[in-house]
Amino acid sequence: MSVKIATRNFEERRLKVIDSAFFELSEAVRRIKEKSIENLDKLLEKATKNLEKNGFQVYYAKDAKDARKIAEEFFKDCDLIVKSKSNVTYEVEIKEHLKAIGKEVWETDLGDLIIQLLNDSPRHFTMPAIHISAEEAMKLFGVNSIEDLKRKVRAILREKIIKAEGGITGANVVSAEGSVFLIENEGNVRLVSSFPRKHLIFTGVEKIVESFEDAVKVAKLTWMSAGYKTTSYLNVISGISKSGDVEKNVIYGLHGPEELGIVFVDNGRMRARDTEFRESLHCLRCGACLFSCPTYIVLNADWGCIYHGGIGVIWDYITGRDFEPFLCVGCGKCREICPLKINIPEMIRKLKRLKLEEH
Repeated sequence: MSVKIATRNFEERRLKVIDSAFFELSEAVRRIKEKSIENLDKLLEKATKNLEKNGFQVYYAKDAKDARKIAEEFFKDCDLIVKSKSNVTYEVEIKEHLKAIGKEVWETDLGDLIIQLLNDSPRHFTMPAIHISAEEAMKLFGVNSIEDLKRKVRAILREKIIKAEGGITGANVVSAEGSVFLIENEGNVRLVSSFPRKHLIFTGVEKIVESFEDAVKVAKLTWMSAGYKTTSYLNVISGISKSGDVEKNVIYGLHGPEELGIVFVDNGRMRARDTEFRESLHCLRCGACLFSCPTYIVLNADWGCIYHGGIGVIWDYITGRDFEPFLCVGCGKCREICPLKINIPEMIRKLKRLKLEEH
């Protein structure tokens, strides 16, 4: 029922932002993504060079094990870590690993926090707790209204954020010119990325595009396709915090983090680029296709391992997880609503054949 309510609300909201300009932007972003994926090796090299020049510590994680090692080393002197929504961190199990070695880790997006406290798993790219009703959420926090829930969550998380020594975020798009874009509505991302003395960003390598202008277009299409005319906050991080107020001497880490890192995660992406699943790397993670999927809705979003729905089947396969393609009915609605017209049904048909060949 919760998924059906969310689907109805999404459809009503998205209709208000779809116009001719949206379709023009979609076509432009499709071209940007095609070019970026084609030149991904060069863009990764360029992004690394420019980000390091801007004060980032840049890491490359070949797989999930590499990503966890990087996080462990980066936060070795941090006991309390706060994080914002990041599908990649779920994919490579960053939170679980940090907790296993004795770190205290708190999700700060409301949906992710609900999932964490329920010991559940996310079921949507932008709405991780899509399957949890408002009543269940209020009961979890011992309150009787959404307003009381807001106040209680705000009080809990502000205390954690202020005390945290480390912060983890994802990234929606990265400009190879040296800037990282983070889209949000709640306002927690800017707190997680600026209050702690260490900030580590996790993102898939496919998120890199060539220029700052390209990144702006990708970001705009992402929030529009998610049903918003504009996002509440667009954070652009182009380097470690600095001040030149004293005789123009540059002082680093004055208010923001003293250490800033970014991890480019491969975990099957570069391999997928050279296969028939290449087009999946265009995915913006807007989640629009999930709201159009009859199977996803009927199953209350319970279709997938780490990623969900039709596109999730493909991403579970790419990242080495178990995958279930036979729940797809082949209706093609996911491709119709996708802003980049990713041919999800065709790739799932190929996965069905692969699965059959396993037996």
